[in-house]
Amino acid sequence: MLDRLDKEFAFGREALDVRAYRQELLSSNIANADTPGYKARDVNFSTALAGALKQQGGTATASNNSTLKMAQPVSVSYSGGMAVTAQGHMAGTSTMNASGGSSDDYGKLAYRVPSQPSLDGNTVDLDAERVQFADNSVHFEAGMTVLSSQIKSMLSAITSNG
Repeated sequence: MLDRLDKEFAFGREALDVRAYRQELLSSNIANADTPGYKARDVNFSTALAGALKQQGGTATASNNSTLKMAQPVSVSYSGGMAVTAQGHMAGTSTMNASGGSSDDYGKLAYRVPSQPSLDGNTVDLDAERVQFADNSVHFEAGMTVLSSQIKSMLSAITSNG
């Protein structure tokens, strides 16, 4: 039963993971707009999503009958290898892994071809990066809305008395 629920939400979850990864790349580009020699990086969303779904063992299809394997859950691990030097410091370390797995599944990073190369070797076009950042944000919010509505309709079906 849970694997069928997971299959229902797997595509949306993977899409949100790829969008979040792309947002990190675009943020890094914007942050390094004044760094000499920095090369702007990006990932092709459709190729990255197809690669992530392929790594999960599924196929991207328009129907809800896709055969995706369950994605790995978010895992948090703690260890006590960190020294506490002042009151209020947290002991140990923690790591969190994304639910979709490693970002290595999202394909190879591509470097942007600059429309106006700078003299210091930086290829970030700040205006273009901001547009891409805003576009990716809108698509992320739309994906989140769709996934939320799927969850709400599923909960409605489970809790209905009919």
